[in-house]
Amino acid sequence: MAGKRRNRKTSKPRLLDRAAMGLRRLARWAALAASGVAALLVAWIALYRVVDPPGGLYMWGESRRLGGITQEWVDFDAIAPVMARSVVAAEDVNFCNHWGFDLRAIRAALAEGADRGASTITQQVVKNTFLWHGRSWLRKALEAVMTPLVEILWPKQRILEVYLNLAEFDEGIFGVQAAAQRYFARDARALTAQEAALLAAVLPAPQTRDAARPDGFLGRRAASIADGAATIARDNRSACFGG
Repeated sequence: MAGKRRNRKTSKPRLLDRAAMGLRRLARWAALAASGVAALLVAWIALYRVVDPPGGLYMWGESRRLGGITQEWVDFDAIAPVMARSVVAAEDVNFCNHWGFDLRAIRAALAEGADRGASTITQQVVKNTFLWHGRSWLRKALEAVMTPLVEILWPKQRILEVYLNLAEFDEGIFGVQAAAQRYFARDARALTAQEAALLAAVLPAPQTRDAARPDGFLGRRAASIADGAATIARDNRSACFGG
């Protein structure tokens, strides 16, 4: 009887030891899996520094929905410099000074309410290139992780180049080259300051605004963007992207 009691007493520590060993093994596998996912994520982002992205989930979804889209990739030096300055003036005036998140704009957005956006160009690039559109917490968490990685691995000029080539300018019209031809029958390299400002002005709502036939609001917004782009050029605030 005494031997049986001793066996029952010693079996409990052995079970606990095996359980602890199993948990440690599971933790090691989880850490290895997380490291592998992180390495793949970094490699994916680094690849697009030198390889032009084929498009994101939203673009592919629109292509299926519409039966095709119009997009033509152009390198940064084939885009009028004023176009780059115009989108920075319109979408992310502190583009050269932040690391992916504009904390000043975020604080202002919180103060003014949810109707004001605070996404930087880098955040929009992450969404358009790697993720999906929507307001889910998962997408926001992935965006929060990937945005600083893009800032670390890509130069500012590359971020702006990808943005200008993947942004939606009208229903089924993606990228500045397709937009310049659609609205003004010219290549992106030949855009004037006014045309660049009009294209930048449609970006927050590309499916409801028309750069070729701007209404009063769009005309005023474009004029403001043109002034901002001229100020950026005058103050040399485009040095980070050579615009």
